[in-house]
Amino acid sequence: MVETAPHDGVHAMVPRERMPEHVRKLRDTYAITPDAPLVQREFWFYSMEQFYQQGLDPQADVADVFGYDPPGSFDVKHLGWCEAAFHPAFEEKVLEDRGTCELVQDCAGRGVLLFRNRRHGFMPEYVDHPVKDQRTWEENVKWRLDATRQGRFDYIESLQADAIARAGEGYMISQHLIGGYMYLRSLFGPTEIMYAFYDMPTLVHDCMQTWLELADAVTARHQQFVTFDEIYLSEDICYNHGPLCSPDAAKEFLLPYYQQLMANVKSRQIDRLRHLYVQVDTDGRAEAVISWYRETIGMDAMSPFEVASGCDVVEIGRRWPELAIFGDIDKRILATDKGAIDRMVDRIVPVMRRRGGYIPHCDHSVPTEVSLENYMHFRRRIIELGG
Repeated sequence: MVETAPHDGVHAMVPRERMPEHVRKLRDTYAITPDAPLVQREFWFYSMEQFYQQGLDPQADVADVFGYDPPGSFDVKHLGWCEAAFHPAFEEKVLEDRGTCELVQDCAGRGVLLFRNRRHGFMPEYVDHPVKDQRTWEENVKWRLDATRQGRFDYIESLQADAIARAGEGYMISQHLIGGYMYLRSLFGPTEIMYAFYDMPTLVHDCMQTWLELADAVTARHQQFVTFDEIYLSEDICYNHGPLCSPDAAKEFLLPYYQQLMANVKSRQIDRLRHLYVQVDTDGRAEAVISWYRETIGMDAMSPFEVASGCDVVEIGRRWPELAIFGDIDKRILATDKGAIDRMVDRIVPVMRRRGGYIPHCDHSVPTEVSLENYMHFRRRIIELGG
């Protein structure tokens, strides 16, 4: 008698009929199912305080008011996002009082110029970064990325229970981690890493090898009790005209480490039949890097497709029919008028729904310039077209 694996979401996929509707919707999106109902969600907000001032009940359930679906994935973290997973983190402290501003050392060891008494809701100005050479890397940073440091896995017991429970309902288990370019940029600085590729390649490879060793050790620990459905890289490798590094630099310093991590993760999956989706998050004009990630690590999804940088998901969806696409709703148009919102929505959403594999949400956080009235109109239209 052949023994079959239990359909518990870890050893084998939960049957579709046992999944909540919002989980089925998300899985259909990743599978690029034509005409499937759209997942309803938003990227994030800077506008909530203004929404409350304009009449939104502070006690209201925002998901209910705006018609969002419950999350269909369970996010496994502990590998950083915009900053590396330092353990311990750098001490956050004020380095210098500049009157209306403060120079602050943040949790990633960067010097950040911030408004006094206001540290969120705007783009910070970074004036210093922790890695300048081999000495600063080893003395200040590298040891914070050691997977064997005491306390690194103190969270495991609670994470294990929650992850297994969500997997048992069919939720997509998504391992989040900082991508290699985002990681290097946070260590060296966006300009300085460009020089380091040429002036200190051995140091950059040491940084990336350390990234790989930590990511490999942490994912291996998580994979002792759960099967991943997705690896989700926070990358931000593009700006408004295209990639922030050359294809040659990416091939030398980034992609081989990604390939090794993906190979290791796939070899450890408890459910060996499970497709491992790969998602890359990047700002800016992203078309040029799609082929990099598709060809080397089999990228399945990308977000959030920044419209101000020229991204057009209708065209991108036509060129890459096997790529799931999330975002591309122009936050600037949401701040104008209902006619402009209708024209944007009618151009994008029907064709992308017919294609499948699309989630319509803002291409970044909803800004303060967007009124509650305009946002509610936008949400009504998305629900109307989303089925």
